[in-house]
Amino acid sequence: MVILAKILVSIVAIEHIYILYMEMFAWETLGKKTFKGAMPEEMFKSTKSMAANQGLYNGFLAAGLVWSLLIENHQWSFYIAVFFLSCVLIAALYGAKSVSKRILFVQGIPAALALIVLHLI
Repeated sequence: MVILAKILVSIVAIEHIYILYMEMFAWETLGKKTFKGAMPEEMFKSTKSMAANQGLYNGFLAAGLVWSLLIENHQWSFYIAVFFLSCVLIAALYGAKSVSKRILFVQGIPAALALIVLHLI
């Protein structure tokens, strides 16, 4: 069960590293493909710096999750992972309400699964 929890936390971290990349460095290419239909195509250029800022926040989430995997003390690792996974889940709920329900499935479900498995250990 511990290995499954670490795998799920790693998946969420990798996903947020990918989001960091997309929003900070590939907003006008990969971002356009990802959010096709969610916003007019001409807005990607004007929202590039805003997306980069969001990408940085996603990077902080990823960093926190990776940090939780590197902590040797189980209890401390658990608390850090729960905090950052909760942040991801809350952001996914907000994103699902304000942007697209797809965000709940892409970001929220993996974070929720990781939280559940962590609490089963």
